[in-house]
Amino acid sequence: MHLIRQFEEGAEDSYMRGLIHGTMHLSIGQEASAVGICLGLTDDDQITSTHRGHGHSIAKGADVKRMFAEFFGKTTGYCRGRGGSMHIADVSKGNLGANGIVGGGIPIAVGAALTAKKLSTGRVVVSFFGDGANNEGAFHEALNMAAIWKLPVIFVCENNGYGMSTSVERATAVPNIADRASAYAMPGVIVDGNSVSDVAEAADAAIARARRGEGPTLIECKTYRYRGHSKSDRNRYRSKQEIDEWMNERDPIRRFEAELVEFGILDEAGIGAIRDSVRAEIAEAIAFAKESPAPDIANLEKYVYTEPA
Repeated sequence: MHLIRQFEEGAEDSYMRGLIHGTMHLSIGQEASAVGICLGLTDDDQITSTHRGHGHSIAKGADVKRMFAEFFGKTTGYCRGRGGSMHIADVSKGNLGANGIVGGGIPIAVGAALTAKKLSTGRVVVSFFGDGANNEGAFHEALNMAAIWKLPVIFVCENNGYGMSTSVERATAVPNIADRASAYAMPGVIVDGNSVSDVAEAADAAIARARRGEGPTLIECKTYRYRGHSKSDRNRYRSKQEIDEWMNERDPIRRFEAELVEFGILDEAGIGAIRDSVRAEIAEAIAFAKESPAPDIANLEKYVYTEPA
């Protein structure tokens, strides 16, 4: 979780310094959701992600050096600098890629799960999406198909309270997005998305169910993003009091650190060592990205869709 947060803080700082162009969507405050879900997955299991997907990539094992290189538009990036912030993919770790289309990754995950079932691979697929995607047609069609065919897919809604600037209460008829699971005959689980332990427990049950061939699960992680929807968002639709309450009272990293200390797993010195180690790793990754070569204009049309086998 520290690696995710410091990566995004480093990305934000690089953007402010003019080293990164375009926009980005940060998940600072949502780290427990990505980590808790991915803890029970193997490299063979797969995920689809969203425009707010840096945390998912890192939780699934991505190299932050290559992620920063992708941000900087360098050839050493995961997509050779062609994808940028919203389209990082790493098939070697089971990350089928982020998607700038709201809800776009949900049917892709169902297709991957259908492949896993047809080929009997034992693989589980997770689809991450935000609360705004639960009102897209693709969400309902995909959940229905996954339930009919009992596919090994887990739908993870990271409900951070706002789809861009519109609150969930104004956009969604049901009080909980997980309530919609009942329409598709699958379990709907609501968890505290800022508790990595609660998220991991729910994910383990859903993964086990999927591997047993019993079909999909919808998990709703109630969480919160500290930053705006994107870098152009001025946060005028949220109060400072609301943001401060989540940051000061419900921060997922501080909560988990307190648990580790309480149970004698780590002390303050150990936590400090983790922070320092991550800080050094991020600094090294940014330096790697800065020093990496930019793409050659002669290769403009290469690697745009896929790399030949």
